[in-house]
Amino acid sequence: MHDDRTLVEARLKRVLDERIRPAVYPESVPLDVAVWHAPGEPVPVAEGLAAEPEPIAVGARWGAPWGTSWFRVTGTVPQEWAGKTVEAILDLGFDENMPGFQCEGLVYRPDGTPVKGLNPRNQWVRIGSPAEGGEEVRLHIEAASNPVIMDYHPFVPTPLGDKDTAGSEPQYTLARMDLAVLDETVWQLVIDLEVLGELMAELPVDSPRRWEILRAVDRALDLVDLQDVNATAERARSCLTEVLSAPAVPSAHRISAVGHAHIDSAWLWPLRETVRKVARTTANMTALLDDEPEFVFAMSQAQQWAWVKEHRPEVWARVKKAVAGGRFVPAGGMWVESDTNMPGSEAMARQFVHGKRFFLDEFGIENDEAWLPDTFGFAAGLPQIIKAAGSKYLLTQKISWSQTNKFPHHTFQWEGVDGTRIFTHFPPVDTYNCSMKGSEIAHAVRNFKDKGAARHSLAPTGWGDGGGGTTREMVAKAARLRNLEGSATVTWETPSEFFAKAAAEYPEPPVWAGELYLELHRGTLTSQARTKQGNRRSEHLLREAELWAATAAVRTGSPYPYEELDRIWKTVLLHQFHDILPGSSIAWVHREARATYERVAAELNGIIDAAQRALAGEGDVPLVFNAAPHPRAGVPAGGAAAAGEDRPAEPVARPGGGYVLDNGLVRIAIDERGLVVSARDLEADRETIAPGEAGNLLQLHPDFPNMWDAWDVDKFYRNTVTDLTDADEITATPDGVRIVRSFGSSRVTQLLSLAPGERRLEVDTEVDWHETEKFLKLAFPLDLHAERYASETQFGHFHRPTHTNTSWEAAKFEACNHRFVHLEEPGWGVAVVNDSTYGHDVTRTVRTEGDRGTTTSVRVSLLRAPRFPDPETDQGVHRFRHALVVGAGIGDAVREGWRINLPERRLTGAGEVAPLVTVDRESVVITAVKLADDGSGDVVVRFHEAHGGRARATLTTGFPATGVQVTDLLERPLADTEPPVPDGDRISVRLRPFELMTLRLKRA
Repeated sequence: MHDDRTLVEARLKRVLDERIRPAVYPESVPLDVAVWHAPGEPVPVAEGLAAEPEPIAVGARWGAPWGTSWFRVTGTVPQEWAGKTVEAILDLGFDENMPGFQCEGLVYRPDGTPVKGLNPRNQWVRIGSPAEGGEEVRLHIEAASNPVIMDYHPFVPTPLGDKDTAGSEPQYTLARMDLAVLDETVWQLVIDLEVLGELMAELPVDSPRRWEILRAVDRALDLVDLQDVNATAERARSCLTEVLSAPAVPSAHRISAVGHAHIDSAWLWPLRETVRKVARTTANMTALLDDEPEFVFAMSQAQQWAWVKEHRPEVWARVKKAVAGGRFVPAGGMWVESDTNMPGSEAMARQFVHGKRFFLDEFGIENDEAWLPDTFGFAAGLPQIIKAAGSKYLLTQKISWSQTNKFPHHTFQWEGVDGTRIFTHFPPVDTYNCSMKGSEIAHAVRNFKDKGAARHSLAPTGWGDGGGGTTREMVAKAARLRNLEGSATVTWETPSEFFAKAAAEYPEPPVWAGELYLELHRGTLTSQARTKQGNRRSEHLLREAELWAATAAVRTGSPYPYEELDRIWKTVLLHQFHDILPGSSIAWVHREARATYERVAAELNGIIDAAQRALAGEGDVPLVFNAAPHPRAGVPAGGAAAAGEDRPAEPVARPGGGYVLDNGLVRIAIDERGLVVSARDLEADRETIAPGEAGNLLQLHPDFPNMWDAWDVDKFYRNTVTDLTDADEITATPDGVRIVRSFGSSRVTQLLSLAPGERRLEVDTEVDWHETEKFLKLAFPLDLHAERYASETQFGHFHRPTHTNTSWEAAKFEACNHRFVHLEEPGWGVAVVNDSTYGHDVTRTVRTEGDRGTTTSVRVSLLRAPRFPDPETDQGVHRFRHALVVGAGIGDAVREGWRINLPERRLTGAGEVAPLVTVDRESVVITAVKLADDGSGDVVVRFHEAHGGRARATLTTGFPATGVQVTDLLERPLADTEPPVPDGDRISVRLRPFELMTLRLKRA
C-alpha cells in the first residue's frame, strides 16, 4: 500500500504540472505591446494614459530600478472564440515564488477606470465571459519596476535600496502578453485535485479517509486523456464529486478565513510605492468581491485607506461601495500597524485615536479589534490603551516567530500593567499570508493549543506587500473546505464575527500577564538611531506644542493649530510603522525619514515659539518654560517662571589622574581613562559603582547575526567584547569633564557633568560612527543586588527579572525601555535615563573573588552597523544624552526621564506664566494637555498613576471649568464612569496603579 500511495502522489504532481495546469488556457493569441518610460517619479494617471508609447516585444528588458513604465496592450478577440471565456494574460516578468517583492502593475481602461492589479499570482484580466468575438481590446498598465532587494540569497548588501544609488540597469524581461481562452472546467479540476492532494498528504498514513481520497484521485487521473485534457476534464471532475462532498465531523476545528493583504507601509520600498501597492491591492480585492459573493476582505491601517482616498479617487469609489456592502472591512482601528515597543504613551494612544476616527468619519464603523499580525512584540502598557480606545480584542501572529520558547496559548486574556485584560488570538496557522494550502490548514489544527476548551481560529488569507491579496484560487479552495471530511471547516468571516464566536465559546481563557516579548528581532531596538531619535524628539515636541498652544488659546485667545497638529501627528504616527521606527527598511526610507523629522521639528518649534511668545508677553524678564510634568528649579510644571543661572559642578583634579565632580549630594570620580570609578551618594554614604568596576564604559562587540541583519542581535555577540578604555584626551571644562576616544574608524566625544542640587551625572555622547557589523554599548556596573528592574513603557513601567532562571528569562537578553530603567534595593536605587535610546540589557555577575554577592550591570545600546537592507546604516555623527541618577526611587526615575526629554526653553517676557492644569501628587503624571479635537474649545487632560501604587490626587485648573467628563481616548464620554465633581478650580480623582484617565473640561 505504501507503494500505491507514493506512486499516486508522484503521478498527481506530474500530471498537474505538465498536463492539466497548462490546459487551463488551451488557446491564445499575442497582444501588441508598446511602452512609455516615465522620467523620474511616478506621474499622474492621466499623464501616463496620454503618453505616446514605443513598440516593445516580449523578451525585451525593461524597467530601471524604481522606475515606472506605462504599457499599452491592444488586440482583437478572435471571432471563433465567441461564447468562450477570454482573459488577457499579462506577465511583466514575474517570479511566481516572490509575490510582493518585485515588479507590479495596475491595469486601466483607456478612460482611466482601474481594472485590477497585476502580480505574480494574479496575471489575468477578464475580457469577456462569454466573449462575443471580435471585441477590440485596449488596456494600459502602470508598471513599477521595483527591484528585488531580498531574493533567494537574502541579506546581501545592495545599492538597490535607494534610487540615488540603484543605477539604471533594466530589472525585468517582458514575458507573456496574450489573449487566451480560459477553460473553467479545467481550472476547477486543478482546484479539486490540489485540495484533495494536499488534504491527502496531511492525513495519517493509516487513515481510511486518506486512502479513500487516494483511490478517487487515481481514478480521476485515469479518466484524463493527457493528449486532450480539455475534452476529458469534466468526466475526471465527476469522479471526485463523492469525496469532495463528504461532510466534516461535528468536532472539526473551525477556521474563520479573513481575506487579507498585509502591506508594510514601507520596508523594501519607499512610502510612495506603498501608496501604489495599496491601490493595486484594493482594486484587486474589490473586483474579487464582485465575483465571489461569500468572500470577505479586511484591511487595516487607516493611513493606507487615506492614501487611496487622496491618490486614487477612482479606486476609492469602489472601496466605499464595497465597505457599504459589509464585505470590505476596516480592521484594527490604528493609523498604521505600528511598532508597539518604542512609541511613547501619547503616540500609542494617538495611533488608535486617528485610526478609529478615520473609520468612524468615513464609514461610521468602529473597530473592536487591534490588528497587528507582524509587529515585533507587544509592550505591557498596550492592553490599557486598547481598552481606553474603546476596543477589546487583539490579533497578532508574530509571536510564533520566537526562536527559543513556544508560546503556550493561541487564545487567551492578555493582562497589562494596570490589570486591564484584552481577549487575544494568535492564529495557529502561523502565517498572515495563508493561501488555503492543505498543509496550512492541517498545521492550524495540529498547532492549536487550546483544543478541548475552544475550536475556533482565524486565518488571514492572501498575499501581502503588493502580492495582490486573496486570489480566486484561494476562494475556490476555501469553498471546498467549507465542510470537508478530514479537514477543518473554513468559513469567510469578518474579524468581529470571529472574535465574537471565539470569546463566546471560551469565557474563561488562560491569562498571560506582562509584555508579549518576541524572541527575535531584538536589534530593531537600536538600528537606525537617527530614525529613533527623530521619533522620540517628535513625540516630545508634540507634547510641548499642544501644551503651550492650548495654554495660549485659553489665556490669550491665540488660535489653536488644529489642522497643523492633526497633520503632524499623522506624519509621526506613520513613521512608527513596524519597519520604519525599528530601523528595518531600505536606505531610501530612512533618508526620507530624517528629512521628514527635520521638517516636523521646525514646524513644531515654530508653533511652540509662537505660543510661548504670546504667553510671555512684552518685557525683559528672563523666563524659563518647563513643559515637563514635574516642577524643576522653581519653575512649575507646564508653566514659566523667572530664570536662575546655576552652573554645573566644576571639575577638580584627582590624585593619580582624572577629575572629581562634587555638588554636595553626589561625588563622581573620573579616572585617567575617562571612566567613572566612583559615584557616591554622600547623604546615604553609599557607593553606586561596583567594586573594581567602572561606569561610562563603552564596549564594542562584533555583530553578525545568523540572518535578518538590521533586525536581529544574536546572543553569541556577547562572546567577544572590546572595552574602549584608551582616551585620546581628558580635559576639565567649565561644564564638566570632556573625554575623547578613537577606535577603529570612529571617534567618541563625551561630556560628563553634575548639575547643582541634583543626584544625576549627565553623560552627553557624540559618536562619529564608521564601523561595520559592530554593536556599541554604554555600561554602568552597579553595586546593587536586585532580583528585578523596572523598565518604562506606555503609561507606566513593568518589571523584568535580572536573573536567567528559565529559558523565558534568558531569551530577554536585549529588551526595550522608554525613558528610564530603574533598579533598587529596599530604600535605595539607581536609574539610568535617556533622551533617545531604547535597547538595553541588564545582567547580574558574581563579584570579584573573596567578595560575596553579585553586582548588576546596566548597558545602554547606542549603535549598530548592519549592512542589510541599508548598507550604510547609521554611518556618521550621532548625539545621545544619558544620566546616571544616584539614590533614585521610582519617582526620581520617572521625573528624570521626563526632564532629560523636555529641556527647558528660555526667552524674555513680562513675567510668570501660570500652568493651565496642575496636579498635587508627583505620582500622577500629566501626559497631555490640549484642546478637544472637535474644535469645541474644551480642554482635554490625560494623566496616569506612574509609580505603581494607588493615588488620590487633586487637579487644579487655571481657568473656570463648568463641567467635567471622563472620556475614552477619542474624547467621548464614558457612560459607565461617574465623572468627578469640580470644587471651584479643583477636581479630585482616585487612580489605581498605572491607571490612565482622560478628562474633558468644559470652559466657561
